Amino acid sequence: MEKKPHFLRREFPPREVSSVSLALLLAAVLLLNALLYLYLNKFYTSSGRAETDPSLCPFGYFRLGAVKNCSPWLSCEAINREVRKLKRVGEGAVKKVFLSEWKENKVVLSQLTNSELKEDFLHGLKMLKALQSKHVVRLLGYCEQQFTILTEYHPLGSLRGLNETLHIPKYKGMNTWHRRLMLAIDYVSIIRYLHSSPLGTLVMCDSNDLDKVLSQYLLTSDFHILVNDLDALPLVNRSAGRLVKCGHRELRGEFVAPEQRWPYGEEVPFKDDLMPPYDEKTDIWKIPDVSNFLLGHVEGSDIVRLHLFDIHAACKKKDPAERPSAQEVLDTYRKVLTLLIREAAMPGTREML
Repeated sequence: MEKKPHFLRREFPPREVSSVSLALLLAAVLLLNALLYLYLNKFYTSSGRAETDPSLCPFGYFRLGAVKNCSPWLSCEAINREVRKLKRVGEGAVKKVFLSEWKENKVVLSQLTNSELKEDFLHGLKMLKALQSKHVVRLLGYCEQQFTILTEYHPLGSLRGLNETLHIPKYKGMNTWHRRLMLAIDYVSIIRYLHSSPLGTLVMCDSNDLDKVLSQYLLTSDFHILVNDLDALPLVNRSAGRLVKCGHRELRGEFVAPEQRWPYGEEVPFKDDLMPPYDEKTDIWKIPDVSNFLLGHVEGSDIVRLHLFDIHAACKKKDPAERPSAQEVLDTYRKVLTLLIREAAMPGTREML
């Protein structure tokens, strides 16, 4: 009879192997979390978005380009003598904007367009001086007598051109859900700053439609957002019973908050003195629409929207008192960024555990 061969099967201790694997996996997760913490800490505190910006100078001074020393804001005399206009690059209801040159640096010179709006112009200058921070375009000088303001130049222009900029070959690598979410975080950070500014709670009134909102902000070369136009920033003072109204005309459309619309129907003609005032929660209503633009339509952006769905639904509550604060929105955005970076770095970690 033919004998069947016997095969020896070596038994491996399964518990020992799985324990080693689990230990390695947990070590990898801990290392990832440490690296993620360091990255996010750097993002929040060292990327130019921190609450204190080391590039800022004392009040009344500025630093431009690679220059280490701070210079005093340019006076009327210095602007007239040292600043040279190159070309007009924009014009609004309040001011004309010129690309200019100062000591071989590109700068922006803004001048009053309509003398009837000089109070708006001077209010914008007052806000620009008082709110100098990492959130606000850098002031280089001004001349009240000639209604002139000098600010830092940002070649990428306003946020209106974001999508066009991201299609330029040089910047295509920036067109990711991660970078776009960081822009949305910048935007909400600015709203939070205005709502808790050194002057009190300020409302961004130049925001009656998306295009108008985007025109108020600049995109920097390192892909951050600065607020640029501060001509319409009324102050809310609840303790004094002071609310605001954005202009004296009727506002329409779904972009503006419900409380900004005429509440008495078509049969009652609009009258400014009958229009109820409102508070800073009008800015919160608009956050989802602005963020939707900033997130764009790239791979992963729909996942970001899904994670932001609840906070955006809260922003769209009809009752302003039920909407979250800008700080609450910002906290949620940051949590979503942290979560999605972790999941992108180690997809499937949850299933492996």
